[in-house]
Amino acid sequence: MRVIRFRNGAYCPHCGHKKIYSFSNGKRYRCASCKEDFTIKTGTVFGESKLPLKKWFIAIYLLSTTSKGISSIQLAKHVGVTQKTGWFMDHRLRAAMKDDGTQLFGVVEADETYVGGKEKNKHACKRKHLGRGPTGKTIVFGVASRDGKAKAKIVQRVDRPTLHKEVRESVASGSELYTDEHSGYVGMPEFKHGIVNHKQGEYARGLAHTANIDSFWALFKRGYHGVYHQMSRKHMQRYIDEYTFRWNARPSLIHDVFALVVNRVAESQQLTYKDLIA
Repeated sequence: MRVIRFRNGAYCPHCGHKKIYSFSNGKRYRCASCKEDFTIKTGTVFGESKLPLKKWFIAIYLLSTTSKGISSIQLAKHVGVTQKTGWFMDHRLRAAMKDDGTQLFGVVEADETYVGGKEKNKHACKRKHLGRGPTGKTIVFGVASRDGKAKAKIVQRVDRPTLHKEVRESVASGSELYTDEHSGYVGMPEFKHGIVNHKQGEYARGLAHTANIDSFWALFKRGYHGVYHQMSRKHMQRYIDEYTFRWNARPSLIHDVFALVVNRVAESQQLTYKDLIA
């Protein structure tokens, strides 16, 4: 972990100073400038966790290599912690899997999906009584390139200004964009736009199709229904980040995926339990 944390040179996580001293036990350090003590976990997703790194590494392996995810109950059993601790570990690791903001380029598919239970299946006191269809569900927008990369995020609506904004943030100008017949995707001249009409039973027109993003939605929803069963809107973006990370890491070998997560953990900010439940 020391090699990963200080791979670009030793530094203080409190002030960034480059000169640090090591305690005789080799586990703690002190900054020569601000005089603050720290460990290799300070300022990372691991934070000042009392759990040994061995348990964290087991959790990283389980969360990053299971195709549909792993529940906090199951992770807790494997790692040897309580369910509450397992849930906290899960979300800390998901925070390290957050999208890096890089745009997709080339041949890209865009689509949106709705996540959540049907109104008719909810308890009467939880129904919004706003009509049928996607009422009460969370809207997730996503893009997937034909080279295997995907990005997804929660959006508030699927009108034209929102979809245009999300596509332009996620896809580099000059790319080929393929979508369904949703009118919200029309009117972006910087993309070569192809459309397939799902309402008329059309799922491919030459190179135009949305099979890749549909496959991503299918995997995400299998995990939603089969593993997690329910995701609160408050935490759903972290679950989405988890699935996009694993999707993008599919071609990599398991040990490379593990190393990538550990590197991200070492660079990510600590997520406190107070912030998580706020």
